[in-house]
Amino acid sequence: MRTTIPLLLLLLCCACASNQARVTTIDNARRSGMILSAISVDGYTLTTYQRMTTAHAPVRVYIEGDGLAWITATQPSADPTPVHPIALSLAALDQSPNVVYLARPCQFSLLQSSQCTTDDWTGKRYSEQLVQKMDQELNLVMRAAPQQKIELVGYSGGAAMAVLLAARRIDIGSLRTVAGNLDDEAVNRFHHVSAMPESLNPIDFAQKITNIPQRHFYGGEDKIIPSFVAENFAQRQHGSCANITAVAEAGHQDGWEAQWADLLKLPVVCR
Repeated sequence: MRTTIPLLLLLLCCACASNQARVTTIDNARRSGMILSAISVDGYTLTTYQRMTTAHAPVRVYIEGDGLAWITATQPSADPTPVHPIALSLAALDQSPNVVYLARPCQFSLLQSSQCTTDDWTGKRYSEQLVQKMDQELNLVMRAAPQQKIELVGYSGGAAMAVLLAARRIDIGSLRTVAGNLDDEAVNRFHHVSAMPESLNPIDFAQKITNIPQRHFYGGEDKIIPSFVAENFAQRQHGSCANITAVAEAGHQDGWEAQWADLLKLPVVCR
């Protein structure tokens, strides 16, 4: 018992700390005026927070990262809801008139989504099926601001989803990625983990978005997504619309919120 009780207390403390980070982020989003909503698409309940104040302005859409997809390199999580929803934190800081946050399929809604399986947040997390679900979700969101452009912001794995959505839509006005997984094959090789043949690879779609103004932020201290990922993605486009910005004091999760207001001021334009 002497060894079991301290271990149990440690696990409970970690769980409480993780839960508190998530609760704090959600509270900040609510205080910023964002309202929780659920959108049903083909058996998936997709979680979104929205602050829509005018139908006559672009809609900035934040897409969450992969969340808690894996417990270890070989053990999937039982629930992909992020411990610290970085994209939601960034969305709450955004003062634009129309701000929408999209959780990834099964995040925050695992018990309500009858179609969710472990594959949805592991090997198939960028699959054609799930891209279609989020594309349908965006169509429903945009009913509140018809004819307006979407300004996509994707964090980590949400950047992959943002690229895949941008490649198939005609209403994308700009794209920002933050610590973005823009080449999942290269990232998986870098970390010596299995490939995801049932997922789409965003870098394969780079040339389809060459006319969309983009800014790809990567962290100078990021140990998860190396700098060459954004650099290779931009080079694949052979164009003038993909801008890359190094954020020296940012890691994969740390450092983004403190600098986000300033990073948003950087122009997203084709040179």
